[in-house]
Amino acid sequence: MKFNKRFVLGAALTMLLAVTYTTAKAKNYVAPKAYLFGFAASFNDSTVYFTDIQQVDSVWFSQKKDMLAGRSNYSSQLRSYCADKLDQPRRTCVVIGYPSQKKAEKKFEQMKKMYLQNKKATYDVRFIKEEDFKFQAVSMNDEMEEPVAKPEKKKDKPKKDNKKDGKRPPRDGNMPPPPNK
Repeated sequence: MKFNKRFVLGAALTMLLAVTYTTAKAKNYVAPKAYLFGFAASFNDSTVYFTDIQQVDSVWFSQKKDMLAGRSNYSSQLRSYCADKLDQPRRTCVVIGYPSQKKAEKKFEQMKKMYLQNKKATYDVRFIKEEDFKFQAVSMNDEMEEPVAKPEKKKDKPKKDNKKDGKRPPRDGNMPPPPNK
């Protein structure tokens, strides 16, 4: 009888965890517009390329961390442009995007500053104008679940002051005995 109760309880717990895991998966949403810029560099030379910050319509983002979904598709667009138009086939391309123009500009300035004001190495920084290269929106309908509207942010509860004194108990919860002096 005890075995049956434990078995049923274990099966119920397993199903509960499975349901929780599937609903806790990061969902994706479509932002009506987003701001993207690209960066292309090579390990073989010191030339780096930046695209202008571009407004792109209907861009997918991951809800969990507000990250650009399908980054590899946007990177391949920039990589093919570098290979075809700039005759630079082996570029490592990164595309960064935000739903907010202010965040995109801030990240763009950080990266540009990193390469323009680097005292250890000199980089040949070149800019790709929007007239020369334009990102195309990538449809993630086949790869993703149904699009959902971006959730409203909940007001955070005031954070408690968790001052750590560096004397954290081990994971099993038992404090070790004090050292002998």
